[in-house]
Amino acid sequence: MGLFRRATATPLDDVDVVLADLDGVVYAGPGAIPHAVDSLTRAGRTRRLGYITNNASRTDASVAAHLRELGLADTTPDDIVTSPQAAVRLLRDRLPEGARVLVVGGEGLVVEVEKAGFVTTRSADDDPAAVVQGFAPDVGWTQLAEAAFALKVPEEEGGIPWIATNTDWTIPQARGIAPGNGTLVSAVHTAVGRLATVAGKPETPIFEEAVARFGAQHPLVLGDRLDTDIAGASRAGLESALVLTGIDRPKHVLAAPGGSRPTYILSDLRELHEPYPRTVVRGDTTTVGTSAVRIEGPDILIVSEGERGIDLLRAASAAIWASGRQIFGFRVPERLYADPFHTV
Repeated sequence: MGLFRRATATPLDDVDVVLADLDGVVYAGPGAIPHAVDSLTRAGRTRRLGYITNNASRTDASVAAHLRELGLADTTPDDIVTSPQAAVRLLRDRLPEGARVLVVGGEGLVVEVEKAGFVTTRSADDDPAAVVQGFAPDVGWTQLAEAAFALKVPEEEGGIPWIATNTDWTIPQARGIAPGNGTLVSAVHTAVGRLATVAGKPETPIFEEAVARFGAQHPLVLGDRLDTDIAGASRAGLESALVLTGIDRPKHVLAAPGGSRPTYILSDLRELHEPYPRTVVRGDTTTVGTSAVRIEGPDILIVSEGERGIDLLRAASAAIWASGRQIFGFRVPERLYADPFHTV
């Protein structure tokens, strides 16, 4: 685990492929997140860069073009692994080529479904063999209703498969945090009482596709969400770094359950290239850099705030995670919930 690597190692040491999430890691809305492009460009000089996104609204070609516009000049569509591509993997396992699929979502999903040899429709009246659902900004009641009409019979009673590209509850935008595909999937679920099969993060098919495509031996997953990026990397057996430029904040890191804990915690992507400080545990005190915390019964005590807020968060997280206790069993100083890292 990266929290315990030697102090001279950076998170990129021994990494052959960087697999970066996009929303909240590289950009928020149309604009780049500070330091992301320069840091990734530097990383890409000595290793392969790939991008894994749950956002199903755009094609891999349009995502690659956007990244080139932001300054990641060598990005091609082959560098982009999308949740629609993972969803198509599942469709191929369940349907014959040429089957009709009802699509709820945007161009990115339609293109991938059609590239796989399926026929797309927007109407339940066309007797689709499956429903595939992904995010697009213009998805509204009409599309959700068509999905509900097509899914009225449970699959175990002879109904058709329902595959969701992802179930992210939120999506970072330049103006703030907006509802994600999970809210739209939930609307259909509420109407029909069925659960979708999920193709993207935190499920493993999207990671398996990325590892296979890039021939990765020791990849590092970069993400801003514990419940998708980090949990998915953990399920796939991959190391991960949570960067605090998107959705999840220090309070979420402190409370991260087992299986959703990153190898590294970064305030921004510049820290990919910095030595990652070693976590030192002596008795009941956990130290990272010049920051230290101590657990005393139900209390988490700050022994030293240290020189960097990120090291204080790393120390507190390591102490809480190692305790085997849930965050609600502690009295946590308000200082540990401070959020000087937020950029979105």
